[in-house]
Amino acid sequence: MKLRRLFRNLDKRLLIISVLFIVFGLIMIFSASSISATLQYGATEYYFFRKQLIIIIIGGIASFICLFIPIKRYKFLSLLGIMGIICVLALLKTYGTVTNSARSWFSLFGGFSIQPSEFAKLFIILFLACSYGSKKKIKNVQDFFIPLIPCAIIAVLVACEPDLGTALIITCITALIFFALPIEKNKTMQLVKALAIIAICLGVIFLNNIPSFLTDTQASRFNYHNPCSRYLEETGYQVCNGYIAINNGGLTGVGLGKSTQKYLYLPEAHTDFIFPIIVEELGLIGGIIVLLAYIILLYSLLVIACNSHNLTGSIIAFGTFSYILMHIIVNIGGLLALIPLTGVPLPFLSYGGSYMLNLMILLGLCQRVAIETNEHKYRLEVKKTLEG
Repeated sequence: MKLRRLFRNLDKRLLIISVLFIVFGLIMIFSASSISATLQYGATEYYFFRKQLIIIIIGGIASFICLFIPIKRYKFLSLLGIMGIICVLALLKTYGTVTNSARSWFSLFGGFSIQPSEFAKLFIILFLACSYGSKKKIKNVQDFFIPLIPCAIIAVLVACEPDLGTALIITCITALIFFALPIEKNKTMQLVKALAIIAICLGVIFLNNIPSFLTDTQASRFNYHNPCSRYLEETGYQVCNGYIAINNGGLTGVGLGKSTQKYLYLPEAHTDFIFPIIVEELGLIGGIIVLLAYIILLYSLLVIACNSHNLTGSIIAFGTFSYILMHIIVNIGGLLALIPLTGVPLPFLSYGGSYMLNLMILLGLCQRVAIETNEHKYRLEVKKTLEG
């Protein structure tokens, strides 16, 4: 009976679009990875498909469990999690595994590895939700900035791995949540102006001192225009082959599984560069449908955030919205050479266990917010009926 009530109060639109994305993502991961799995890794063509399926099953179980746990019980867990993730990120410097010039991973058994910075995004969203959610309105400087301190520490630790793409996304998620907070009107503009001035000053200092902040490889990523004129450079080679894949697809695509660019022209095509493979195989129409589906997903999360009966639930849903939005912008913007290429996964579609598990848990939390909101509305309606 309780399970039936929970299902009745779920956000059906978010559930349907999430399931469709997960199924479609599995299909495209198999299509994009089957060649590299055999030619590059010497495994079966199902190697990455199976690993992603295992993570999705684990994520589905974790997401299902989240449906039964009231949001108010996460306050202690969020504090414990944010402290734990800071310690784990610090340990990466000594015990982490280097992948793509960044010490961002811990190697596990069975060929699996875990990326703590992905789970940092989950705990940041939970921590900010529980910290700010305990207050009806933010009234003083302490209320504003103290919850941001551990978020800033995490962003610095991730940037030192170095993983600037993930650090950027963590910073943007924190900033979007921060600017969405309900604050007293007489202090809003002063705060915004102060933050804008600080951000501009830091931006000018950073852009004028890129060589001192970044390695040569990282600094080269800021030269992202005209990638095909830099074909022999790493970023130019990747993005240009992405262009070729998109051009090959045309309007309707070459057909599912028939991509030519996945034959090792696009390195790790099943991860950060899976969108060009989708367009190559399913055409511009397929790419547009994927983008429209993202819009529906993001809209569903915004509706949950706006309708939540408390600030904690609203921040969880809005934080998840910000999380997915930033990954879409950074991934697609990078592969189209609109912004520097940083290498972050595309939600649901890119291969990646840590990201997928984290995403499914967040969606489970958002569904719990929707359940509590609908139950709250039902109680209010019953109370109004009885009083009437």
